[in-house]
Amino acid sequence: MIGLLRGKILGKQPPHLLLDVHGVGYEIEAPMTTFYELPSVGDEVTLFTHLTVRDDAHTLYGFAKLNDRDLFRSLLRVNGVGAKLALTILSGMDTTTFAGCVHEGDAAALVRLPGVGKKTAERLIMEMRDRLGAITAGQVTGGQAGMVRTMVANPTEEAVTALIGLGYKPQEASRMVRAIETADLSSEDIIRNALQSTLQ
Repeated sequence: MIGLLRGKILGKQPPHLLLDVHGVGYEIEAPMTTFYELPSVGDEVTLFTHLTVRDDAHTLYGFAKLNDRDLFRSLLRVNGVGAKLALTILSGMDTTTFAGCVHEGDAAALVRLPGVGKKTAERLIMEMRDRLGAITAGQVTGGQAGMVRTMVANPTEEAVTALIGLGYKPQEASRMVRAIETADLSSEDIIRNALQSTLQ
């Protein structure tokens, strides 16, 4: 099992990330909560990782914080929650916010996330309540974490593409981005604002 990688960022296109580790390029999928903390392309970063192995694919997931990876792994044990939905949940809210929703029984906030229906939200609240203590107890971060804006050719289009990758329908993703002021924002900031607007 690959548990941690340290290397240079070669490319970022949420939710995908390319990491050069001593000449080997690792393709990694990461939630937006991790993308918000990544340094610029060309800089070094340390990510906690989780590898899933299926007959048709080996997929590596990366997280800036250890407790985010722990939450991801716990979500995978919930009936009806796969890796894509777990990644969507971690993109829509951080570990602390998710824990608050679970402890308060706030199914309405969870239902606002794409792919989370009422039954899934209720199942998350019921099954995750007893698992969150150890996950939220510590806040261990990866190396080189920090908010760094990355200039891209068209951050608005990249944000829409990322939201679609997170499970939103194309029309909904476009509407979410159009509803916020995007001038001078990086794609990560646009995505953050768009996701936060869905929780209000």
